[in-house]
Amino acid sequence: MIKRLICLAALALAPSSASAQDTADRPINAEVRADVVSALGEALADRYVFPEKARETSDKLQSLLESGKYDRFETAIAFAEALRSDLREAGDDRHLQLRYDPEFVPQGDHADGSPSAEEVAETRRQMALHGFGVARTAMLPGNIGYIDLRFFGPPEAVAQAYEAAIKLVSGSQALLIDLRSNGGGDPAAVAQFASHLFAKGDVRHLNSIYDRTEDRTREFWTNQSVETRYTGPVYVLTSSRTFSGGEELAYDIQTQKRGTLFGETTGGGANPGGPVALAHGFTAFIPTGRAINPVTGINWEHVGVTPEVKVPAEAALTAAFRAAVENLRNDAEGERAQLLDRVLAQLAEGELDLPQWKGPRRRD
Repeated sequence: MIKRLICLAALALAPSSASAQDTADRPINAEVRADVVSALGEALADRYVFPEKARETSDKLQSLLESGKYDRFETAIAFAEALRSDLREAGDDRHLQLRYDPEFVPQGDHADGSPSAEEVAETRRQMALHGFGVARTAMLPGNIGYIDLRFFGPPEAVAQAYEAAIKLVSGSQALLIDLRSNGGGDPAAVAQFASHLFAKGDVRHLNSIYDRTEDRTREFWTNQSVETRYTGPVYVLTSSRTFSGGEELAYDIQTQKRGTLFGETTGGGANPGGPVALAHGFTAFIPTGRAINPVTGINWEHVGVTPEVKVPAEAALTAAFRAAVENLRNDAEGERAQLLDRVLAQLAEGELDLPQWKGPRRRD
């Protein structure tokens, strides 16, 4: 099975590498560095979705070790940052990660790899602490709904939050979905949320993921048990920081012709995976799968998802909001038309208090 809890922990809630890792550092020596590089090579060979690229990357890192490049890194965190940078460059995959985390414990003690009851409870607790990934819902002027999604947790933990968020905006006449700060997470949760955007009985195959460790392809379809549905116009906001599962939702909506994207081309990471313990407290996130879109037959790896309306991320909400109001105005009459005219005039004068966006810390 795809270990959704593990994917979430690594992609959605892990601190940025730029945060200097909130853990105690320790001195290391040449033996430790050699052990970590060797363990990383073995993990890549066993798990990375592209075996040939895994061998090339492993050979490159081993060559750098033998050249003495890492000799000057005498603490764990400094070595982790240096090795991580070379791993990302050699592998040419933004999902590849490495860090020093001596407290990391692989999830899934059961024979089938499923998480324990304690792990499930802890994941649910973490989801609640982070608002289940729903940072904000709002009804904007002109009866425009707004949902700010930051990550995708396991569906069993976040499905009720998605239901509640959609219900809050279900009366809106257009919906803005803000993915500008979305760093990814569980592909099953992407499908769970997207299911709310299609009418009952409108069954869609949204995505497939091939997983090398299982040698199988899993399909993700809209969930027909979802209750509240929103079938009005949809506008999606993206940034260059939108990544992984955030990109997938944008790509799914785009390829299914369910909405219009406003903003910047996304980060370009389509290879999901999970963390693995290496040696001496070091861990790596290694992509084990690749996305296969049922419409295009490809994915957004390296190229990102390109919006139909390209604007700077900071301007994406205003641009999408203006388009939504103008489109509604085209079909409005009487008092409704007058209201929308006032909203457009206020927007032009800068008098509307729309949600503000600040870009998250960089992933790389």
